Amino acid sequence: MFVKMIIEACLILLAVCMVEGDDCLLPCDCPSEAPLCPLGTSLVLDGCGCCKVCARQAGDPCSSLEPCDHHKELYCDYSILSDTETGICMAREGATCDLGGVIYRSGETFQPSCKHQCICMNGEIGCVPTCSNAVRLPSPDCPSPRRVKIPGKCCEDWVCSQDQGGDPFQAAMAVYREVPAYGQELESPRDNCIVQTTEWSECSKSCGMGISERVTNDNEQCQLEKQSRVCMIRPCDAPQEKSIKKGKKCVRTPKSQKAMRFELSGCTSTQVYKPKFCGVCTDGRCCTPHTTGTIEVEFMCPEGDTFLKKMMFIRTCSCHHDCPRDNDIFLSTHHRRMIGDYEN
Repeated sequence: MFVKMIIEACLILLAVCMVEGDDCLLPCDCPSEAPLCPLGTSLVLDGCGCCKVCARQAGDPCSSLEPCDHHKELYCDYSILSDTETGICMAREGATCDLGGVIYRSGETFQPSCKHQCICMNGEIGCVPTCSNAVRLPSPDCPSPRRVKIPGKCCEDWVCSQDQGGDPFQAAMAVYREVPAYGQELESPRDNCIVQTTEWSECSKSCGMGISERVTNDNEQCQLEKQSRVCMIRPCDAPQEKSIKKGKKCVRTPKSQKAMRFELSGCTSTQVYKPKFCGVCTDGRCCTPHTTGTIEVEFMCPEGDTFLKKMMFIRTCSCHHDCPRDNDIFLSTHHRRMIGDYEN
């Protein structure tokens, strides 16, 4: 995968060299702030390798200076239009997606509902929510916040309502410790915070890169927030059945024999890892993570940008008959308790 990233970087540099003569102005003259791209649209370097621009999507006109979204495996096809300097963003050959009887091409984005923006990627569907998932914590001025449906709006909004059934301050102060009235003045809300953290949710995919989430108020403001981490229970193309020993029905927690780099949205981890995965069984059981750790992994994109992302690393797995559903476009509602997740 690292070799693939190097090849992509070389292709970008080659494109830069091809357009630098006529269209590029050197030195680069870019806006002070990068443009704000629509939801699900990548921010990429222009054809000169100078400025960040919003990548063109499937069906959009493209050029050497207005590149297609390579994270979605789109390319600029110059054979469609008579204008040799302008093309149309097309998806590379890949499997289509079927959602509710509607067929989507690989690389095509769509909205199955107003609450989700989705994309088809070589037979797999990935979605991101269009509505805010922020959680509002009770407070003295809003002891009973609740989400309500607003007529004419897709997403629910938070409203404050007085709780008639009890002390209005009881719920508001549920996450705070009691302190003496004349005690030392607190420096921040965190000093008086009772940390509440949910368990990590089940990984959204049974193979390949997925997402796991939790809610916590372990922050300086003592406010509930949703955290996410990427996760990989097992590679999709690994024939794990071959590693089951004779007389056994399962391989529980196989370890990668070769060092590997993780790939996320066209970007590759800067370090190599030998992660553990959950195995498979031949008797109908499934193997899922039992104990995990969470560490930050650095990824590098073909444009040269780097970013850190929390990632789940498996320590042990358990094999059982309480199996989650197959891959879904939304996060699995199946929940199986994991113990002892460690932050590194």
